[in-house]
Amino acid sequence: MSKCFSFTASRDWFYRYSFANAGLRTSITDMGEGTVVHCWVPRSQKDTKPNLVLVHGFGANAMWQYGDHLRQFTARFNVYVPDLLFFGQSHTRRAERSEGFQAECLMRMLRAHGVERASLVGISYGGFVGYSMAAQFPGAIDRLVLCCAGVCLEEKDMEDGLFKEKLKELMRFSFVKPAKGVPTYFLSDFIDVMCTDYVEEKTELIRAILRDRHLSDLPKISHKTLIIWGDQDQIFPVELAHRLKRHIGESAELVIIKNAGHAVNLEKSKEFCKHLKSFLIDPMRNQIERVDSHIEHY
Repeated sequence: MSKCFSFTASRDWFYRYSFANAGLRTSITDMGEGTVVHCWVPRSQKDTKPNLVLVHGFGANAMWQYGDHLRQFTARFNVYVPDLLFFGQSHTRRAERSEGFQAECLMRMLRAHGVERASLVGISYGGFVGYSMAAQFPGAIDRLVLCCAGVCLEEKDMEDGLFKEKLKELMRFSFVKPAKGVPTYFLSDFIDVMCTDYVEEKTELIRAILRDRHLSDLPKISHKTLIIWGDQDQIFPVELAHRLKRHIGESAELVIIKNAGHAVNLEKSKEFCKHLKSFLIDPMRNQIERVDSHIEHY
């Protein structure tokens, strides 16, 4: 295989093209103190549309985790797809590594674009950040989706080692059955292109979500919340989904997708998207229908 050709770089280019073709553009928000947040934002924001923020987890940049779902939502929402700090083009010189700081930076970036309220989908680590946004800025979040996000994880849960840092281990644990036909040279290419930047900082992000983590310290939220989990998730076991549902209470609903691992958004893409649309779009459609009915009656 020629070293001049990169499958990963080509795929990354394809995602950039598809995001641009879906009506999004790249934007850099400089917050000062060496903190920069990159986000895909609507080329033309429409006040008649609600806002939706799609927050990625560990892995490549945001495009890789939402590229297959984007067009399901751009027609109905102003969609924002940020890169978290130390992913894609986002970075900081500050020492903070908590999900709370990530949430603060996302909120500042959204406000810089005139977004004061939005629904949010967070996958894995992105769910930690999304939960923190809901806790810190309750009025800024409408509906919340947490996908395989071990928010209720406690430090003691990690004694047996639930999170693996190497790509091959992550892929093996993410899928119920490891992705077939993924050759070693593709994994090596992916690592070379996507996983060599900010390695130390990303390790610090993982350590930060584990350090002194206790369920009793986790703030309560009251937002309408959808929890999605793969029943065979070996990174954040499904027990954490039930724990999270109990912690949030009646405002949360839990969907367990069968025969799926941690990468449920990719492994069961159609089912994942179906649940997102049912939770995010159907209530909005029903509200519009009730308004139309009221107008006709009047």
